[in-house]
Amino acid sequence: MREDRRRRYDDGFRREALELIKSGAGKDTLARRLAIPVYTARNWIRLYRSNGEEAVMGGGGSRRYDWETKVAAARDHVENGMTKTEAMARHGIASIAPLERWCREYRAGGPEALRPKPKGRPKGARSRPKPEPTREQELAEQVAYLKAKVAYLVCFNVCSTGSAVFFRSVG
Repeated sequence: MREDRRRRYDDGFRREALELIKSGAGKDTLARRLAIPVYTARNWIRLYRSNGEEAVMGGGGSRRYDWETKVAAARDHVENGMTKTEAMARHGIASIAPLERWCREYRAGGPEALRPKPKGRPKGARSRPKPEPTREQELAEQVAYLKAKVAYLVCFNVCSTGSAVFFRSVG
């Protein structure tokens, strides 16, 4: 099984990062002083600018956003030229990942691409009942069954008696 390589940062470490961010440290300085990836430092600075201390401390967890919020945030960034940080602050988005996904989908399919997708198995996916067989089909099935039964009994007779009795093939 693969090991989770993402690093978890405790509250004390994040508070130290917050103090540096408040003092005006940039992503490179923050990354160098705390020995964290520049990407993480940039994300924490962006989170602080958009949603304050609580966002950097990891509060909130998983959130759900309604369709109007998704469309408004994506439109503000894509069409109105608002930065991602400004859009996150204005619409109360906790993480940049969903905003980037919404912008990508908005560019590809417009506002309708952000509509919620139906969950679960679609209606009508069950198998349809077989139609009633015709009289000819019933008889053909019965003939096939009887042929198989005769062939089995012939084989059983030959195997049990040990003699090779030849029967004319029926059919």
